[in-house]
Amino acid sequence: MKDKSPAQPPSDSELDRFDRAIIDMLAQDGRMTVTDLAAQIGLSKTPTQVRLKRLVDQGYILGFRAVTNLAKLGLDHVAFTEVKLSDTRENALRDFNAAVRRIPEVEECHLIASSFDYLLKVRTTDIRRYRYVLGEKISSLPHVASTSTFVAMETILDHDR
Repeated sequence: MKDKSPAQPPSDSELDRFDRAIIDMLAQDGRMTVTDLAAQIGLSKTPTQVRLKRLVDQGYILGFRAVTNLAKLGLDHVAFTEVKLSDTRENALRDFNAAVRRIPEVEECHLIASSFDYLLKVRTTDIRRYRYVLGEKISSLPHVASTSTFVAMETILDHDR
């Protein structure tokens, strides 16, 4: 793909090297100022600001957040929960998806092509809290037939942390 000049920003469907650099730099440091960002990618401040706004407006950048020390916050218990549904038709999946989003302890939820239907990453303070979340919240989600749990003993790599 040819690089476009900074004066001609890419369309919704393409990103040039400046756009990718903006995304990469902000993924490393979301608090970087536009001035610092511009210096890092080799553009002036105004075109960098325009590109950043467009990347946000077009949904390439969804937001900015603080990366917290979850162990210091007492949230270092991680369990992965396999969920098998009793019904996997579209309406059942939609019901499950909507309900699981309302459980704050569920950090991630993935529809899986396997012998089970969903894989959840659940973060709690300890095993007792996880047991409550599993028994009272996850197990009562729409169409849940069974669950299976895997407790993480140590996190080796987590790009979100």
